[in-house]
Amino acid sequence: MPISAVIITYNEARNIERCIASLQGVADEIVVLDAYSTDATPDLCRQMGARFFQHAFDGYGQQKNRANALAQHPWILSLDADEALSPQLRNSLMTQRECLDKADAYTCNRLTNYCGHWVRHCGWYPDRKVRLFRRDIAHWNTSPVHEQLLLPPNARIGLLAGDLLHYSYYSTDEHLERARRYAQLGAQAMQQAGKRAYAWTPYLRAAFKWLRNYLLLQGFLDGRAGWDICRISALETFWKYRLLQHERYLGNK
Repeated sequence: MPISAVIITYNEARNIERCIASLQGVADEIVVLDAYSTDATPDLCRQMGARFFQHAFDGYGQQKNRANALAQHPWILSLDADEALSPQLRNSLMTQRECLDKADAYTCNRLTNYCGHWVRHCGWYPDRKVRLFRRDIAHWNTSPVHEQLLLPPNARIGLLAGDLLHYSYYSTDEHLERARRYAQLGAQAMQQAGKRAYAWTPYLRAAFKWLRNYLLLQGFLDGRAGWDICRISALETFWKYRLLQHERYLGNK
């Protein structure tokens, strides 16, 4: 069964070579849809043999659907630019491609590298994701943050052995910057859904997030990385509900 690997990018020069290299020999084509990067991403993609296209970014789900439409094959292997196939996952894909029609989509476990540390707690592992699917039955939703792949209720889901390696943050400052952006997007999405926040909501939600991730999900076992992850995740939750509480900061008042 031929497979199209599909990636969207924007200024991913530090990640894209690793991502594409892990796909070579597994995918029959590699499609990259770039949002007009200003770094070396376009040159690196072309040098590594990817079919390279560009389109202005208008949302993660929209861009991924647009990239899927550029694929030439019926099966899509969707990766983010900061992800790569582990050797075991590569082998699993090579074996499974001989009988892909046993399922309509396949999940795999995602293992995240945070500032040089592989995270196995905090609710971050196994972080199972659908990454291989039939293009004719699946599409991405248009949520402004944390887009999801939508499949029919009766879709047959298989599991691939091996980890998808996710190189997430290289510094806590980078994590904090992304958390602020996600808090803004998350608050806007909740506001559009008609949700409201009370004076106590940001504090209660943030405290629950920290307790859940650090204690119940054993984030403390990941050492300093676990502490930083749980702390910043709780801050993101606090900022999100604080913004929702004060709607004028969301640009609508």
